[in-house]
Amino acid sequence: MNRLSALALSLVSVLALPALRAEDGMWTFDNLPLKQLKEKYAFEPGKEWIDHVRLSTLTLGGCTGSFVSADGLVITNHHCTRGSIQRLSTKDRDLVKNGFVAMSRDQEIKIPGLTYRTLMAMENVTERVAKAVKPGLGEKAAAAARAKELDAIKAELEKASGLTYDVVNLYQGGETWMYGFKVFKDIRLVAAPEIAVAAFGGDYDNFTYPRHDLDFSMVRVYENDQPYHPAHHLTWSTEGLKTGDLTFVVGHPGRTSRLQTFAQMKYDRDFGIPTYLKGADRTRALLEEYGKQDAEHARQVQTLILGVNNGAKANEGSLMGLKDAEAMKRIEAAEKALKAAVAKDPKLAATTGQSWARVEQAIQLQKGYLKEAQYVGAARSATLGQAQALVRLAEQQELPVEKRLTEYRSEGGLKTLKTRLSGPAMGMMGQAANPELETLLFTRGLEDAARELGPQDPFVLAILGGRKPAEVAKAAVEGTKLNDPAVRKALVEGGKKAVAESTDPMIVLARKLEPILLRLRKKQDDVKAILEEHGARIAKARFAVYGKTLPPDATGTLRITYGAVATYPANGTLQQPFTTWAGLYDRHFGWGGNEAHAYGGEWTLPQRWLDRMGKLDLRTPLNFSHAVDTTGGNSGSPVVNRKGELVGLLFDGNIEGNAGRYYYDEKVNRSVSVDARAILEALVKVYDAPHLAAELTGK
Repeated sequence: MNRLSALALSLVSVLALPALRAEDGMWTFDNLPLKQLKEKYAFEPGKEWIDHVRLSTLTLGGCTGSFVSADGLVITNHHCTRGSIQRLSTKDRDLVKNGFVAMSRDQEIKIPGLTYRTLMAMENVTERVAKAVKPGLGEKAAAAARAKELDAIKAELEKASGLTYDVVNLYQGGETWMYGFKVFKDIRLVAAPEIAVAAFGGDYDNFTYPRHDLDFSMVRVYENDQPYHPAHHLTWSTEGLKTGDLTFVVGHPGRTSRLQTFAQMKYDRDFGIPTYLKGADRTRALLEEYGKQDAEHARQVQTLILGVNNGAKANEGSLMGLKDAEAMKRIEAAEKALKAAVAKDPKLAATTGQSWARVEQAIQLQKGYLKEAQYVGAARSATLGQAQALVRLAEQQELPVEKRLTEYRSEGGLKTLKTRLSGPAMGMMGQAANPELETLLFTRGLEDAARELGPQDPFVLAILGGRKPAEVAKAAVEGTKLNDPAVRKALVEGGKKAVAESTDPMIVLARKLEPILLRLRKKQDDVKAILEEHGARIAKARFAVYGKTLPPDATGTLRITYGAVATYPANGTLQQPFTTWAGLYDRHFGWGGNEAHAYGGEWTLPQRWLDRMGKLDLRTPLNFSHAVDTTGGNSGSPVVNRKGELVGLLFDGNIEGNAGRYYYDEKVNRSVSVDARAILEALVKVYDAPHLAAELTGK
């Protein structure tokens, strides 16, 4: 999904100093819009409420979850754990298709390689980092000075606290924070519905409304082989939501681009997103080619295709938003207003007056290596990607710290990387390694690179060495031992000597490619330094002119947003605020039931759901629409009420809101969540899991 707060809420209007609508934005916990909340909803959460929802929330790496019991039970979306469920599945035990419920703790299934984290501490280090950049430094030197100081801060904080710290840049670098996390590595599957119910309607219904999806799953966090007992967990609401009720979403939205310059948005419109969509179309075609062989091959790629389609549909919506002429006019006018304010202030003009021009120059450089960045790399081979990471790790560790690439400078970062590289083998999108699928993807990836870059391109010459793509791919995939964690661990521990002496075909390829990849990385780093430096200058100018009345762009960091359960106009009518079990069955039977196979049978239901239909209260709300500003990464976010109780689980948004990556439209931008009442009723009446319902409700 893709939606969040908006600079397109024109900075021109901000000059008139109206009260901002708090629904426009994902707010950081250090700068919650408490005044707006109090004025509009007569509600002002206190520190205890704020800390409680923060400490109950987890980042899952691309999704969000929350503790919902004193025994470490976590709830999130089904589509957030689907890759893990796929890895746990086999031909004879398809947990994605048939669902899963652990009837006792000893039946809970450990998920290898999964890491969850809870934000425990936040520290603003903006001033300290700024002091490390001496006057007169160029863009690259300034970036290096900041990176060195951040490495020192990270090491200090991690040593003092035992937490794992991330550098967090807000407002395009206008503020720099360190966020400290408690890390959990023992995660076990507890419950998940069948994919036919969790993703009812498939790609056709994705990013649409009304929706009828039971998109939830539950896992349990363990520590020292025992259920973890969090200091904070959300309680299950005993009162159902109604239209107009205030809701809060606490989660980790991925990325928005609302504070980008107008030139950056045009680059995304004309180059960035079209390039992404071209790659997604190609990947989808390859997965479908593989899946057409038989039912088992189709099962293996089902969740992968869903993931590709989700990303493509979100980006298509963003592209439509960038092609909206009126919206782009508002964004351009907002930028002109900020430029005018900067020009009137001699100090701001001196530091920032040329920043927009420098950003445009960086974009021209970016265009120059766009095709190279698309095709120079692992050529769709997950194993080659791991080999490249092993080779680079070995090389970087041999260098003095100050000469390493940024991500290899901190001991904490190196430890995390080594742990990941020594863990279970992962294929595409984190699924279990699949040599047959990888051979196909690798072959086609090499063919694409040769066709697009040309036979004399250095990357093509190095990776093919005069051989055919199919020959290279087959030999590398069949000959590699990197799917064995013990082999990768030995290479990690053996360092440069072990990697240099390795005859593994994937490592051999990676060694050949590393100089080429480093040359591309230098081009990218040069552009990144310019964009970060001048993005930060523009952000500081924006602070000087407008203060922190605008929330920062989403960066994957913890945020809170709020708004009411609400309808919106579409298709010549008003959309219903809630959908129900009755709507699910109506859509199922309206498409002809399980006998219908048109459009891939996306509206079929498992037999268990037909057998138990009479037990359900068909009036029970299943999904609801609410005016909260969210984006990808918010999937699985807890939806809470004024009491801080869990009332739902965010899983999607409407198609009208997909332009939210760049601007927010309060009239039609809606998020879509699973109602907590539906989850509880399904556990009891369909899945025969009253023990889980009792754990959630305390009854």
